[in-house]
Amino acid sequence: MDFSQIAYEQQGEVCVIRFARPDAMNCIGPIGHNELIRAWTAFRDDATAKVAVLTGEGDRAFCAGGDLKDPPVSSDPEEIAAHNRGERLGFIGPTRMTDIYKPIIAAINGVAYAGGLEWACFADIRIAEEHATFGVTCRRWNVGLGDGGTQRLPRIVGMGRALDLILTGRVIDAREAERIGLVNRVVPKGQSMKASLELAEYLCTLPQPAMRTDKEAAIRGFGLPLDEGLKIEAQCFNKSIFQPETAEGLRRFAERDHPDRATSGSPVTPGLRK
Repeated sequence: MDFSQIAYEQQGEVCVIRFARPDAMNCIGPIGHNELIRAWTAFRDDATAKVAVLTGEGDRAFCAGGDLKDPPVSSDPEEIAAHNRGERLGFIGPTRMTDIYKPIIAAINGVAYAGGLEWACFADIRIAEEHATFGVTCRRWNVGLGDGGTQRLPRIVGMGRALDLILTGRVIDAREAERIGLVNRVVPKGQSMKASLELAEYLCTLPQPAMRTDKEAAIRGFGLPLDEGLKIEAQCFNKSIFQPETAEGLRRFAERDHPDRATSGSPVTPGLRK
């Protein structure tokens, strides 16, 4: 695919999507908005792509959010109404796309501000470099969060911590982000892509159907009453349990045909103790 403000690369079964405006702190304007829609739609629909890694070019910024000099926002009343009805995918790319049930990892290699923080929250797992910083810095300019920040951030860190960041606009470093649960792991500068690709490649080795239905159940059921969430879980479970991959998994379990079940050798599942 031909892009000018993002980069899209397939490395085997892993898809790498990069914000590619390092001279502009990888911010997103109208062109980037449309390119991100194309890229994420392609990843979602590509049967050969199992995991996505999202990052930014350079070592200064993951993404500094929307381009405030060329904002991808229309004042047309019909467009505003369409956004309000939920008929548009987002302002800075498809941030309202909620039907990607493949794993998404964010390799945060610098600042993740405003819409960049929202894109970090779009991922399932966030690996941040030690110099990365996070903040709702658009607070200074009276620009609100329009790409999921008010909804995903509280789900990740809790309402109290989310409102602290949203209301004050203060910037936090990678270690505080890890402490409050915003990022899963902090790595040395320059190592987020390596760590993210290693994790992505591991995820590719696992059977995919149950992984995807478990993610779907978690996303669709979050915030619902427990009984409603359990119904969704049952629906998703029944989509995967009768798949051929499950029959093969049960055979491997019974016949000890897996490094985790072998009588000798080390398990491949991280942290597993025999």
